Amino acid sequence: MSDTPQSSRPEFSRMVDRRSITAEPVTLTATEAECAALAERFAIVSIERLKAVVSLEASGEDVHAKGTLEARVVQSCAVSGDDLQVAISEPLSLHFVPERALPDYAPDEEVELSEEELDQIPYDGTAFDIGEAVAQTLGLAIDPYLEGPNADEARRRHGLVEEGEQDGPLAEALRGLKKD
Repeated sequence: MSDTPQSSRPEFSRMVDRRSITAEPVTLTATEAECAALAERFAIVSIERLKAVVSLEASGEDVHAKGTLEARVVQSCAVSGDDLQVAISEPLSLHFVPERALPDYAPDEEVELSEEELDQIPYDGTAFDIGEAVAQTLGLAIDPYLEGPNADEARRRHGLVEEGEQDGPLAEALRGLKKD
C-alpha cells in the first residue's frame, strides 16, 4: 500500500506493485462505501455493484492489464429524471508505464499523440493504481444522456414535443435551415 493520506486517495484505490505480479487474475470488488463515493463523483444516483477481473502482464517496467468490468448502477433519465437501473459490462485494456518514460511536453505545447500513447497511464515508483483505472473506465462507460421509457412523455409534458409530432422545436428549426 501507499503512504498517501486517505483523504487524497481515489475512492476505489487498489495499488499493485509491478514486482508482485503473478499469472493469477486480480479481482477487484468495490465496498458499499466505495460505491457510494464513486456514485457521488460520477453524479449518479447509486452504484449497486462494481467488480473487475483483470490479468496483469509485466514487460519490463510496463504493465498491460486486460479483463472485464461489471457494474450495476442507478442513474437518472436525462429527460424525465426517473431512476433507471443500468447494467454495464466493459472490456478493460490498460497500459501502465513509468512516468519518467513519458515525453515531457510544455504546458502550452500542441502535440499529436499516437494511438499507443493515448492509452498509457503513468505511474511513479513501482506501484500503480489499478482500482482508479477501473473507476475511470466505469466513469467513461456511464451514458450521461441516458433516456428511459418515460422520456417522450416528459418532453410532451414540458412542451418540447407537440402531440402527434415526433420532433421538438429544435428539429423543426433545423429543418427550416435545411430548406434554405
